[in-house]
Amino acid sequence: MDNLTFGITMTVVGTGATFFILGILIFVIRLLKTAFPLSLPTEAEKKPQSGGA
Repeated sequence: MDNLTFGITMTVVGTGATFFILGILIFVIRLLKTAFPLSLPTEAEKKPQSGGA
């Protein structure tokens, strides 16, 4: 295997591994977002802001 073939092989394998890891991260983030949803405060829970000049 010459240097060009090895370089192309490593580039393809490295790119594939990167996209695979990104896919796993996307899956974990979506799983965490469904397990711990973001709850925004309602109007009653919001503190009134002081009207400083």
